[in-house]
This record gives sequence, structure tokens and C-alpha cells, in this order.
Amino acid sequence: MIRVATAAYPMDFLNTWDCYVEKLTSWVSEAAATGAQLLVFPEYGAMELATLAGRAVAGDLEASLHAVSDRISAADALHSDLATRFGVHILAASAPVFDSSIGERPVNRARLFAPGGGMGQQDKQIMTRFEREDWNVMSGGALQIFETSLCKIGILICYDSEFPLLGRALSEAELLLVPSCTEALAGYSRVRIGAMSRALENQCVAVMSSTVGACNWSEAVDENTGMGGIFAPPDTGFPPTGIIAEGALNRAGWTCADITLDTIRNVRKDGVVLNRTHWLEQAGRDQVAPLVALS
Repeated sequence: MIRVATAAYPMDFLNTWDCYVEKLTSWVSEAAATGAQLLVFPEYGAMELATLAGRAVAGDLEASLHAVSDRISAADALHSDLATRFGVHILAASAPVFDSSIGERPVNRARLFAPGGGMGQQDKQIMTRFEREDWNVMSGGALQIFETSLCKIGILICYDSEFPLLGRALSEAELLLVPSCTEALAGYSRVRIGAMSRALENQCVAVMSSTVGACNWSEAVDENTGMGGIFAPPDTGFPPTGIIAEGALNRAGWTCADITLDTIRNVRKDGVVLNRTHWLEQAGRDQVAPLVALS
């Protein structure tokens, strides 16, 4: 059994680096105290690091990208230390990262830390209109599945969760982590529906984290709507709604749930339906359908 904690995370204006250390330590400590073994923070939750360079930088789209990227090495060291100290796995809030091995523009990168000191990274695959048209954030490295001491974990960052073929690429994962950052209820709903759909298709558990609250110091993350959610296929051993746990909309804090891997494996082997197994039967049936005129 794995206890998962997923965050509805408010970003703050940080006056000093120590403020960030204290905040992250408090959040991790609180989740670990519930017995959580895996902690999930949201997409772009690291944008609060831009405030360490001052309000003018945090409020400038281009300058804020560089300000956050410049702090990621230190933030990663902090997350690694917290993962080891509290004996937990942590998906750190994703951040814009300039990586010269990929290109001149930043990628949107999440990092997964293990208590033994290991770290993996996952870049967002498909950019939203804001990311590509206004912010010029680019697609990053390929999807990966992380083999951890808990289970096999895949990560679909926000908009990525809305694309079935990306989910299918991670079909061997038992947990799909979906860190998100959405301005309005409609955006949150799209990602939630995507996370639930990927859980249905892959017969796995999807764990969604959200940014919440207003950030009047940023043009990029000025408004945030969401909550934590843990979703499963509505099948044997899981809730009939597919909702294992949810927080309250726009209420900051952790949402926790226990997940039994045997339940995932049993559903994949002998569920009422076998979406994951029958996926391949779409081949040859997924051509563009002809238009049939009816009079």
C-alpha cells in the first residue's frame, strides 16, 4: 500500500531564500506526518522563486523565466535533502528551465526525488497557447517511466494529460502524476477530465496537483484555480465514481489517499472491462471516418 499526498499549492511572494526553505520544509513535514510516501506538487509552483529577484522581475514574463531557472539548482538540492530527511518521494513543482542541450528557450520541467538520493526529470511535451504564443516555452525531452521503490511512475504535466497517446506511452506506469496550473475553473476541469480519462484507459491511478490562489506579482500565474485529486478507473476495488479522494476547490493543503497496487494489477488482469488490454483493437478502426450523407 502506498500513501500519496497531492497539493493544492499557493505561491507566495518570498522575501528571502530562507522563507522558501521554511515553506517547503513545513509542507513536506506536514505531508510526511500523515504517513505519505509520495508527495506531488503542481505545475509552475516554482514560479514563486522569481519573487526572490524582486517584484519587477517577477512581473516580467521573460525576466521571470530566467530568475526561476537560475534558482533551480538550489531548489533541487533542497528537495533532495527533504526527500532524504523525511524518507519520502517528492515530485517538485515544475519550473521553466533553460537547458542548452535541448534548445535556446526554456522547457517546463518537473523533477522527481527519491529518499535514497536519486532524481529523475520529466519535461512537458505539448505547450498550451500561452506557453507557445506569449511565453515562448518549448517542448522538452521525451516521456519516461520511473522505476521507484514504491512502484512505476509516469508524469504528464497539465495539458499533456489531455492527450491519450501520451498517456498510452506511459501505460506501464501504475501511478500517473499530473501536476497542473490552471487559471480558471474551465482549465482545471479540462485537466481533471484528462487525468480521469488516462486513469480509465491505462487502468491505473492518476494523481493531480494544482496551484491555487492569486499572485498579483506575476503575469504568468496571476490567477489559479484547482484542488488536489486522486483518480482511478471506476472498476473492481475502486470507488464507482473513479474518485478516490479530492480536496476542496481553491483550498490550500494536502489531499491524501492510500493506494493498493494489487488493486491496480487485479483490474488490469480481470476488471469488469479491460481498456488497457483492448487498446490495440483500435488499430485499423482509427482512420478518419468517411462522411456519410443522410437525406
